[in-house]
Amino acid sequence: MDSRRIIVGVVLLLFVLVLGLGVALAAVLFRGGVGGTGVSAPAAGKAGTLTTLGADPPTLDPALAGDVDSASYIVEIFSGLVTLNKKLQIEPDIAERWQVSPDGKVYTFYLRPGVKFQDGKPVTARDFKWAMERAADPRTESILADTYLGDIIGIRDMLQGRAKEASGIKVIDDTTLQLTIDAPKAYFLAKMTYPTAFVLDKDNVQARRNWTDRPNGTGPFRLKEWKKGEKITLERNSLYYREVAKLERVNFLLAGGSSMTMYENNEIDIAGVGLADIDRAMDPSNALNKELTVTPELNVGYIGFNVKMPPFDDVKVRQALTYAVDKEKVISVVLRNLVEPARGILPPGMPGYDSSLKGLGFDVAKAKALLADSKYKDNLPIITISIPGTGATLPPTSEAIIEMWKTNLGLKVEIQQVEWATYLDDLKKHRFQAFEVGWVADYPDPQNFLDILFHCNSLENNSQYCNSQVDGLLNQAGVEIDPEKRIALYRQAEKIIVDDAAWIPLWHGKSYLVIKPWVKDYFVPPMVIPILKDVHIEGR
Repeated sequence: MDSRRIIVGVVLLLFVLVLGLGVALAAVLFRGGVGGTGVSAPAAGKAGTLTTLGADPPTLDPALAGDVDSASYIVEIFSGLVTLNKKLQIEPDIAERWQVSPDGKVYTFYLRPGVKFQDGKPVTARDFKWAMERAADPRTESILADTYLGDIIGIRDMLQGRAKEASGIKVIDDTTLQLTIDAPKAYFLAKMTYPTAFVLDKDNVQARRNWTDRPNGTGPFRLKEWKKGEKITLERNSLYYREVAKLERVNFLLAGGSSMTMYENNEIDIAGVGLADIDRAMDPSNALNKELTVTPELNVGYIGFNVKMPPFDDVKVRQALTYAVDKEKVISVVLRNLVEPARGILPPGMPGYDSSLKGLGFDVAKAKALLADSKYKDNLPIITISIPGTGATLPPTSEAIIEMWKTNLGLKVEIQQVEWATYLDDLKKHRFQAFEVGWVADYPDPQNFLDILFHCNSLENNSQYCNSQVDGLLNQAGVEIDPEKRIALYRQAEKIIVDDAAWIPLWHGKSYLVIKPWVKDYFVPPMVIPILKDVHIEGR
């Protein structure tokens, strides 16, 4: 997710730290992309309210959510066939079990008996079929359906207007759904944990244009109230088909304010720790330290280049700008070593992560030589880097990187701030020459980063990078059954991508949260998964 995303997303790893929100936002997409604030738990009966800061989501429609803000709410309100547990393992959700055909292409899901929408209406296999085909309907304008559902036969025919339904989605009976994909793929089940595969109530969606103001989901919480710019309240779903949430409600305050001040005044129960307060929180002698949780995140912050737009159509220019950035210095001086330097695309903890990958390091002499040898050596255009935001003050990391380009290479650089929702739209339409953003894992598989972000045919390839050798490796890895061979293929592809400087990988984020002692069983995930259900309040 960009962060999912940015989606699939939106993930403003750096900006979050600077602003003191604590966790990366993503995938830009959900794709795209950094985690949100949530809670989860069994057995109703322990009432309680959790209060924290939040952000207005661009959407609560699972078919459209390509960012972390949206996804963080959606995974609590809606649900799907399968889900990810706290160990990031795939486990049954609405589907209590499934079978895979010997050729690896046909998945048969058997739904739990008695699953209901939050208004009491029974959930059937037909509801899943309708929801997935709605995502693939061109009128829905989902930018995610191709990426997350496109392996299912017939989905791409629908997206291109050649079919009214997906032939690979079959309803066997009310509790049995069959999905047929175009090739055996090790990551397919993981994709089914993404919101595009969540079940929806057709009547609810078609009842009114703004149906997400009153969504009829199946998740552990229902949307009680959404006052834009003020507050979102989630309330326990007493009809939840698994162990119901322990919390009675969760309040997300949207108006902002100093998170640490509010935390220390007991106005909120969880807060992100920003640069201004990190020394106090990290000091073992400070009371805050006992309430501090530090969690590595499965994300990457980066500067992307539009390789079809001058001067980034020249690999030597991209490499020069990469070599000219001393990311270690930015991380140590500006970010106080609160993030990990990124030498490649995959974050530590992600299957396939290659600790031996060195990437393109800091080398001013090499940067100058590459720029002098490029086709733009005598007529390098002004470079405009676009970042999300509307504030008058630029993030200090952006300022530091731009200053390095100016000092080390004599570049003329401008920066453009764009409001988040508009930013995502412009990014998808390839309107930016260069852009700073991030990507949060949607599921723990290298395909979610390398294939989705760099394959020539991927709609999430915002850099428009295209390398036939990389595509060949990614295509092989996608259908490779042997885990070791599969990882080796992804590592080969990653090295080529890094050497081609499609991006400047900057850092992998960490979340720094303080959590009140009365908040029990709060799990801080490295990516967006349902987490609110198991949380409860004791001894407030």
